[in-house]
Amino acid sequence: MICSIVMSALSHKGLAIASAICYHGGMVIRSRAPLRLGLAGGGTDLLSYSNEFGGAVFNATISMYAYCTITPRTDKKIHFAAPDRQEEFVLDAKPRIETNEPLVLHKAVYNRIVKDYNGGKPLSFSISTSADAPAGSGLGTSSTMVVAILEAFNRWLKLGIQSYEMAELAYKIEREDLGLAGGKQDQYSAVFGGFNFMEFKTDKSVVINSLRMDKKLINELECALLLFYSGRSRSSSDIIKEQIKNTSSHDSKSLNAMHALRENAYAMKDAILKGDFKFFAESLRTGWANKKNTASIISNQELETIIKFAEANGAEALKVSGAGGGGFIMMFCNPVNRQKLFDALKQYKGVVFPVSFTKYGVESWVTE
Repeated sequence: MICSIVMSALSHKGLAIASAICYHGGMVIRSRAPLRLGLAGGGTDLLSYSNEFGGAVFNATISMYAYCTITPRTDKKIHFAAPDRQEEFVLDAKPRIETNEPLVLHKAVYNRIVKDYNGGKPLSFSISTSADAPAGSGLGTSSTMVVAILEAFNRWLKLGIQSYEMAELAYKIEREDLGLAGGKQDQYSAVFGGFNFMEFKTDKSVVINSLRMDKKLINELECALLLFYSGRSRSSSDIIKEQIKNTSSHDSKSLNAMHALRENAYAMKDAILKGDFKFFAESLRTGWANKKNTASIISNQELETIIKFAEANGAEALKVSGAGGGGFIMMFCNPVNRQKLFDALKQYKGVVFPVSFTKYGVESWVTE
């Protein structure tokens, strides 16, 4: 599993905990939701921008996931565990749990499910989660985890929550219930999966345009992309707060960059559908340049050093995934130079990953 590379190794105790949760017998509900690569338009899904100007984002889900397992209990206890974060605790089942650390996302999802879908009655269960990338990696891990947990409850309790409702519910849990800064693209990409062109309207509605990509174009893109993880995640909160401040105050530099990012999403979507990878690379470079103009802390010396090193070894276009500041860097190259770039990056500090796209969004199933 990829998380074993980019995350801290689990202790023997942690592994025992996960095993006990998943295999003590009875019905077991599992779910997984895919992480995503933001290809263009990221940031324009922030309400401070989209409510006034309308946003547009082009992204795609990859074969890296957030996972959730729920096992019902009968002892009126709740057992939370996240072995990849080395966090776990047990508490009495009650209608509402204080949303403080650790595992605030898990607690907030539980509170919403009980309040909105279970008549305020507490639930007793064990839950275990993990992810193939850490929070702060720029792949939408936190929002994707919320979607995975929601879908596990959805399957267990037979709630019948549909796609748009689930994405919007995940958004409300993070942004309203927990007050976490961020946009909307991550929740929708985790739910829908695949290549999506997303429009965020001024009336707060969202339109998901799922693209039917020719398989050869997906193959070509996978051959041309690499992901590099420096091993250092970051909190996107400060970056997003600055973007919101700049947009709300109509800072001309930031606002013009946001406009350009939105238009770039339309252009890159058209280029991909036509198989114009030269323009795709140009759009990637333009998008990163504009992204850096939306907030002062999106890039830093460490990132710029890595980018220059990659460019010197075959990368033609690069973009820091997510809000910026750290995490994964997406690199585009001529496929004939892919191995050269891969080998060079392995000599540098960090971990290199190939890119594999998935067309499926969140999934869940029941096992014994």
